[in-house]
Amino acid sequence: MAAIKEIQVTIDCAEPARLAAFWCEVVGYVTPPAPEGFATWEEYHHSLPAEERPVYFACTDPTGKGPRLLFQRVPEGKAVKNRVHLDVRAGAGLVGDERLATLEAECERLVKLGATHLKTLYADGENESCINMQDIEGNEFCLD
Repeated sequence: MAAIKEIQVTIDCAEPARLAAFWCEVVGYVTPPAPEGFATWEEYHHSLPAEERPVYFACTDPTGKGPRLLFQRVPEGKAVKNRVHLDVRAGAGLVGDERLATLEAECERLVKLGATHLKTLYADGENESCINMQDIEGNEFCLD
C-alpha cells in the first residue's frame, strides 16, 4: 500500500474567499497576499465580472504541518448536516473546568467572527466538554 504524503480538506461553499478568511482566523492559517492595488482577495474578486471570479480559494498552515484547506464554490446551498466536519482542538490536553473555560472563551471569539454557537456538551464523567458550532455558511464544526 502506498504511503499518503499529505491531505487537503475541501469545503463546498458560496463565497470561497470569505469562508477562507473566516477559517484563517479560526485556525491561524494564511492566504496568499492579495494582488497589488487590492486590500483583500474578496475586494479583488468583486472587481472581476461574475463569470471570471474564481471558484476555488485556498489557505494553508504557515508551519506546514496542517492540511491545506480548499474552499470551492458550488451552486447549491447547504441542505443537511455535514457528513464530515472539522474539530478545532482548542482544549486539547485540558480537563474539567479549565477545559470548559478555554472552550467557552474560544467560542466567544468565534461568535464575534460570525460563527454560531449551537450547543455546549458538558463533561459527563466519560466524555469531556465540547461545543458544537457552525461557520459563517452554516457548516458544522466542533470546539474540542
